Amino acid sequence: MQGLHLIADLYQCECNPKFLLDRDVLESKCVQFCQDAGLTPLGAYFYQFTHDTGEQAGVTGTVVLAESHVAIHTWPETGAVTLDIYVCNFSRDNSDRARAVYDKLVAMLKPGQIQAQDIMRGELPLAAAA
Repeated sequence: MQGLHLIADLYQCECNPKFLLDRDVLESKCVQFCQDAGLTPLGAYFYQFTHDTGEQAGVTGTVVLAESHVAIHTWPETGAVTLDIYVCNFSRDNSDRARAVYDKLVAMLKPGQIQAQDIMRGELPLAAAA
């Protein structure tokens, strides 16, 4: 079950506002970036938040992959995004594919500041590796 988990908080995003506000646009981009990277989208669910006035607010969404998932949450009021990409590396190493999705999303969102972590998950315990 070993895999790479990329976690990032993006601040001061200076992208086109539709990437933070429009569910359909963000979903389409996330699915397309996964396909472009050679990952296998199985389905996606994105939710459009709205203000009391009916105007679009943030978006939260997940692309379920055969290799695991991409999750994204936007706060257009503050220009912030949280991003979570996890890929399993069971039958092949998908780390480069995960990084390609991450790089495309970051380039699209144009953050002024990023706090990110790369975590290798599921490494074999020492006793099992021996």
